Amino acid sequence: MSVKEKNKLRYLQRYLFQINTISANPIPFFMSIMEKYGSMVDAYFLKRFYLTTNPEVIRHIFQKNNKNYVKTNRTIDPVRDQIGNGLLTSEGDYWLKQRRSIQPGFHRKRLEDISVTMVNEINAYMDEVLDVYADQNETFVLDKEMMHLAYRLVSKSLFGSEVADEKLKMMDRVISEGQEYTVDLIRRPYLKFWLRLNGGFKKNQENKRVSQALIMDIINDRKKSSKPQNDLLQMLLETEYEDGSKMTDQQLLDESLVLYVAGHETTALALTWALYLISSHSDVEQQLHKSTLSQFSEKDPGFSDLRSMGYTTQVIDETMRMYPPAWLLDRKAIEDDEVGGYTINKNQDIFCFTYGMHRNPEYWENPDTFDPDRFSEENKKKHVPHAYMPFGAGPRLCIGNNFAMMEMQLILSMFSKRYRFEVLSDQNITVQPLITLRPGNGIKVKVHKR
Repeated sequence: MSVKEKNKLRYLQRYLFQINTISANPIPFFMSIMEKYGSMVDAYFLKRFYLTTNPEVIRHIFQKNNKNYVKTNRTIDPVRDQIGNGLLTSEGDYWLKQRRSIQPGFHRKRLEDISVTMVNEINAYMDEVLDVYADQNETFVLDKEMMHLAYRLVSKSLFGSEVADEKLKMMDRVISEGQEYTVDLIRRPYLKFWLRLNGGFKKNQENKRVSQALIMDIINDRKKSSKPQNDLLQMLLETEYEDGSKMTDQQLLDESLVLYVAGHETTALALTWALYLISSHSDVEQQLHKSTLSQFSEKDPGFSDLRSMGYTTQVIDETMRMYPPAWLLDRKAIEDDEVGGYTINKNQDIFCFTYGMHRNPEYWENPDTFDPDRFSEENKKKHVPHAYMPFGAGPRLCIGNNFAMMEMQLILSMFSKRYRFEVLSDQNITVQPLITLRPGNGIKVKVHKR
């Protein structure tokens, strides 16, 4: 091999290494270019795109001129292929029709009934799982356990208590494997051919078939039942369009999958990061325990208590500032546009870098410090509009944001009342940005009864 050929090979190896490194975790790369070039950057990585942490630009894209922006094909197409054309993945008039029809179903009475189911499931989980870990002084991986808990809660909230646990566990497994496959396709689209060769594609198709069959069985059983439930599936079944028609089986399947996937992982990860941060900040832990105990010393929290959980809510808000589950939101321009002196061409991708915006010192004092007091009623008045958006913004604000907040408030307050979590030392806690923001190597903890 000639010297010229060897140099070309070395260049190619370095280039592929950079692609794999950035694909595995683009956050350091994104943070570095934002620090160097500002809050709106014309960047290139495999494809040209804008990267922004500018609240005014984000407001324009998500709210003022939101009709000109859709989710990018390379992100949303694999997700749509995996979980169908539900609220998370649909666009245009169809999305608007679904949103307007489903939104009223998340009313106060339904959330109140679901909160009772949640409290019962949290109590059962603490008795069956966390108490055992505490009694045996056993180490466990926090994010895995929060995934298990979130799956229990969203399964019961979505499908009620009539579905066998074995079915729900199988569904959780195949859907989780499907999410990992989808992330691989989004991050490394060049693997598509290899996944067909190594059996990954075939396995994923079987997982999709199993998950869809399980959910359709649940839907069909509910349709035959004479006893309506006050859960999210019942809400979907009762949803009516303006002409009086109801959802088809395919629509019920798609929307159920979206609610399951979106309501499962994001909440689990927010709770994981919250417990990690609380256990690493003794002053916050003590204040949270004190406020929880003063409010719920003789009872479990309930739906009517949610608005008065001031400090618990502050802890959750500050956690999602530092570790937003939706760390990156992508859009593509339908037509040419202009915002803040920047020209956005038709079909150009724009990445709204939530993680970077939430840690931008221009909008947050000491942004890498965990400080729940940022979200006191007084301090919230000082926030820059649209500089904080853990659930998105504009018309496509997450439809389940109140559901998710309720779930996190109940879990955190009930945990704080009974336990103290201890993060084991000598761990390298890193972030792993997939579709959601996960801990890179898991977070090993112990739990102690109070």
